[in-house]
Amino acid sequence: MSTDTRPVPELAAEVVEQWRAEEAELVDLLARAQRGIGGVAAFRLGPTPTVLVTDPAAVQHVLGHHPDRYVKRSHRARMLVGDGVLSAAGDPWKRQRRLLQSQFTGTGMRRYERRIAAAARRTAERWEGYRRTGETFDVAEEMRGFALDTVWRALTGLPMDEHTDHELRSVERVVAAMPTLPSNAADARDAVAGDLARIDAVAHAAIDAARSAGPAEEPGVLRVLVEAGEQFPEYTDRLIRDELVTLLVAGHETTATTLTWLFLLLDRHPEARTADPQALVGETLRLYPSAWLLPRHAVEDDVIAGHRIAAGTDVLVCPYLTHRDPALWPDPERFDPARFAPGADRPGQLGAYFPFGLGARACLGTQFALRETTALLELLLPMGLPVFRSRPTGAAYSITVRPDGPAPAVLC
Repeated sequence: MSTDTRPVPELAAEVVEQWRAEEAELVDLLARAQRGIGGVAAFRLGPTPTVLVTDPAAVQHVLGHHPDRYVKRSHRARMLVGDGVLSAAGDPWKRQRRLLQSQFTGTGMRRYERRIAAAARRTAERWEGYRRTGETFDVAEEMRGFALDTVWRALTGLPMDEHTDHELRSVERVVAAMPTLPSNAADARDAVAGDLARIDAVAHAAIDAARSAGPAEEPGVLRVLVEAGEQFPEYTDRLIRDELVTLLVAGHETTATTLTWLFLLLDRHPEARTADPQALVGETLRLYPSAWLLPRHAVEDDVIAGHRIAAGTDVLVCPYLTHRDPALWPDPERFDPARFAPGADRPGQLGAYFPFGLGARACLGTQFALRETTALLELLLPMGLPVFRSRPTGAAYSITVRPDGPAPAVLC
């Protein structure tokens, strides 16, 4: 290691204690560290040192250049997703990623175009009904329904049915409960045992149906996983279940949240309605990235931006704060889809904008998510904007950054 490196500047202990006393969200502590120190900042929440990374070059160093030095440890969602690709590591992760990658790029993506379009039409038909009747509906619930229908069609080839939709509300309940669950894994599982059992029942019924259906001309992802189980012993029914649930969680929670925020933002900025849907999605993801915090663990000594990082350090990469850095994004709190219009002047560094992560572990469903959001907006925006009867008062920081309450609205 170079002798001219220096320790990471550390946030004062009294600032951390004040944050604890306020019982504020973790994002508030991270924002204080970034404002007070900069793009590489240290603090202590216990015996393990923690380093916050928001500087683009440092982000690229951790996620893009050295994913072998900064690894994912046991994921907080592991009790839900098991050994799926989101939480897997090492060689198993590489095998799982390789199998799934082919489903969400190139020809794999083209296979799902019709399924995405069908789910979007289904939602648009409901919204047309709301417009005719003046019925109040919850935008967050509508976006959840659309995203879940879309990913279910991609997985199984079938539209979402009422019973499955009802049972899979357990996924949302488990995700929402995660920040408050006991730290002990067994106690945490016990606290949500009923919901996990319902999720397992849906998953195993879908696996059995995919297996009995036999080969299909345009197989869903689940059929691909079942066929992998016929060739590779590691693809047990348990792992297939874990991959299925992982894709359900990652494939609908993030999309539903993004679309809900987008309509809430347009409610405040109706003049932006005529912007290109891709620009609307891009700017929404800047303010509310799909994964707001990316935890990593340093497995060897390293240097980030001239600062010494000891093996054993927890590293928190925070897209949410990088995307709101005024040094990178002028007037960063302002919703401005023009930032993402063709030819717009925006930061060129890879680590300045990474709503789906960066590097080897970036979200493999990025193309799918962007396509389904724009497909839906192309149908819904011409109908007019929902008028909200009330708005969520803030954000809840869990796996995603979610509106912290319902979003009832009407279409005029």
